[in-house]
Amino acid sequence: MALRHVYFDITIDSKPAGRLTFRLFDDVVPATARNFRELSTGQHGFGYHGSNFHRVVPNFMAQGGDITKNNGTGGRSIYGETFKDENFRLRHNRPGLLSMANAGPHTNGSQFFITTVATPWLDGRHVVFGEVLEGLDILKRIGKEGTPSGTPKATICIARCGVC
Repeated sequence: MALRHVYFDITIDSKPAGRLTFRLFDDVVPATARNFRELSTGQHGFGYHGSNFHRVVPNFMAQGGDITKNNGTGGRSIYGETFKDENFRLRHNRPGLLSMANAGPHTNGSQFFITTVATPWLDGRHVVFGEVLEGLDILKRIGKEGTPSGTPKATICIARCGVC
């Protein structure tokens, strides 16, 4: 059975903004992709539904996935609080890449970021596990809500999510 893509229906200040559709790199980082996919379905009783992008930095990235505190200080994985870095084979070499946010080596939970530019300085520090398949225009809209400090100008919410 083919693994399905993941979608996020995004709202900005409670108004529908559109859909991001992700292809996950199950062939390179299967455990990391599984974590993201299952957090998107909520099948463990917790997940991304209703959480916000809490950090958006122009010309860098949009970060979300804090499913416990919704402010960038929390999160949890399907494997427990955190799990190890799977590998660093994939590079942060273009916009639209999906990568794990962390607090140092082997501290992956539920937080992720999506690059809006190439970010090679993150190679070897964050696990790339997917890409935006559709919705780069939505990612650009999210990016316009960013600030140099990272605090979004608007509330950017994952209103619905799952597999497609």
